Amino acid sequence: MARSFLFAQDDADSATTRLITTAAQVTGFMKGEPGAARPGWYRPGGDNADFMAQLYQALATTYPAAGPAFWAVRLWTNLIWQPAYLAVIGTHIHNALPDLDSLSQQRRGIYVDGYRLVPGAQSQGDVAARIERASGQLKVMSARLHQEVNAVAKLRHLPAQRLLADRMLSLMVWLRSRQPTLSVDTVVAYSEAWMAALGLSSQGQLETVRAPDGRALLIVKRKGCCLDYLIDPTRLCASCPKQDNALRVARQSANALAELD
Repeated sequence: MARSFLFAQDDADSATTRLITTAAQVTGFMKGEPGAARPGWYRPGGDNADFMAQLYQALATTYPAAGPAFWAVRLWTNLIWQPAYLAVIGTHIHNALPDLDSLSQQRRGIYVDGYRLVPGAQSQGDVAARIERASGQLKVMSARLHQEVNAVAKLRHLPAQRLLADRMLSLMVWLRSRQPTLSVDTVVAYSEAWMAALGLSSQGQLETVRAPDGRALLIVKRKGCCLDYLIDPTRLCASCPKQDNALRVARQSANALAELD
């Protein structure tokens, strides 16, 4: 494995701006800016009790029938998606990693959407080194977040880990749609490296299926459930493990083909 090294501190501002710009461009929806947390934002390691309570109450008010288990899951998924995206974008597209501990996140109603990142040195190295470093940061961040969620509502460790696995595997499918020259085998190897580094190897995997034209497609075989069916039992996510397996494969394959086209 190649040794990691850092951008010079003098380049921290421009490197952070490039990462934020890249994230916005490749997703079309990530809203970031350089700088420290604004008042009332979620900060890793900070006093986030009011933030968590307000988000939980907003979810309970918006989805009263869904219940505490759903509200707890939404707390978790709301606060893990932006760090996960930045970890993957930094690792595979920007090719350098920020300190995710400096990431603060904004609440907009029932959603966490918008972030700030304190400019600082970014680590490079080969892809394997970046995956290891990013995974280490995500593990620390997710452990703290799990404690914070459980201070408000019960969320068991295994469902939380499975939802993180779902997010990372879905991001690997997303990565191939943004970098279609990557082979299926390469992306599968990346996904296995992420799952191993995060301690999630048994919590989901990528599957390879064939499109009608013979192209290989990647889809997610997940173990976790986001509980969205508690909002509308007639609508299941394309990757939901609760539905018939053939239907799941067909729905995800159609989505994957549309992304590549």
